[in-house]
Amino acid sequence: MTEPLAVLGGITAEQFLAEYWQKKPLLVRNGLPEIVGLLEPQDVQELALEEHASARLIRQKDRNPNEWHVKSSPLTKGDFQKLPKLWTLLVQAVDHYSFDLSELWKKFPFIPQWRRDDIMVSYAPKGGSVGKHFDFYDVFLVQGHGHRRWQIGKMCDINTAFVPNQPLKLLPEIDVQFDEVLAPGDLLYVPPGMAHYGVAEDDCLTFSFGFRMPNVAGMMERISDQFSANTLLQNPVVDIARKQMGQIGEINATELSHLKDLVLAQLKDSSALDAAIMSYMSEPKYPDNIPEADEIEADDLKEILHEGYEVLLEPASRLLYTEQNGTLNFWGNGEVLFIAEPFEQKLKAIANGESLPFDSQFNDDETLENVAHLLNESILMLLPPAE
Repeated sequence: MTEPLAVLGGITAEQFLAEYWQKKPLLVRNGLPEIVGLLEPQDVQELALEEHASARLIRQKDRNPNEWHVKSSPLTKGDFQKLPKLWTLLVQAVDHYSFDLSELWKKFPFIPQWRRDDIMVSYAPKGGSVGKHFDFYDVFLVQGHGHRRWQIGKMCDINTAFVPNQPLKLLPEIDVQFDEVLAPGDLLYVPPGMAHYGVAEDDCLTFSFGFRMPNVAGMMERISDQFSANTLLQNPVVDIARKQMGQIGEINATELSHLKDLVLAQLKDSSALDAAIMSYMSEPKYPDNIPEADEIEADDLKEILHEGYEVLLEPASRLLYTEQNGTLNFWGNGEVLFIAEPFEQKLKAIANGESLPFDSQFNDDETLENVAHLLNESILMLLPPAE
């Protein structure tokens, strides 16, 4: 049993996963006070104007607040002129722009990295909202500035009806089961599929720590891509032994079983299937946010080994591994990584969220070559020493 966590209101991760995760909401007063002041409303508007930002400006008409308009990035300064009374600005992946914010993922060590989506920030003046809705992902809503009133209803599904003729998937109403105002530092966990409705009580920023839910269709698409690129699988298949004439328009049961067995035999090849799934799971959601690295050589790294740097995961990148029968395999940003044995355990620690001092533990040629490659691919980053 792990220790109680402040971010969960003093309960353990095991209790949260057993009683709340994907089951029911959890409100924690002052659960994440570290988030307060990390961003201000003006910061969010400036982020929305960045070249690669993924942002949406949602407006409700003054004369008819039930009429919604959405403009997606790229946004311009002109979009923020002559705004209606009710509006909301959403910016995705703010953890890719703020190292301090990305560090707050460490407050959720009980959910694996591959389930992380991104941290979105929502800014709204008083009355601003994105309407009554639900999402197919787990989310921790954390108040960073101002106050927001949250109402939560019942579970929805793919058959739930939406308000017609609107640019957002809005629910006509929710059966309110929860009604609370969140203050700065407060945290609210909302399970996937649960209806919720947040309205700004004043100028407010709300951070959404979103956890994605992969689907089988996406995995099958990636598996198909991987197998299609395998030249050995492009060879014609050997026909079955034919003993008698049949109807020329029929694929009989024996033939169909033979063809399915050929496909299933490849799916049972765990190495190929594992590689396809790991490639899919390690893909970055916002590849344009990955910074272009300055090329560095292993010899350059030797010169800064003892200057106080730390090596860690680049916030916009994904780094995952499997460990089977004592063998470690790594994937970064959708690609398999070939890692020298002396570096494996250190890279495993980095994938698990650790920042390692860049010192003599990295002082062998194979490790430095690996580090240089991962820095040049912007999978890892070097954090300079504090001044």
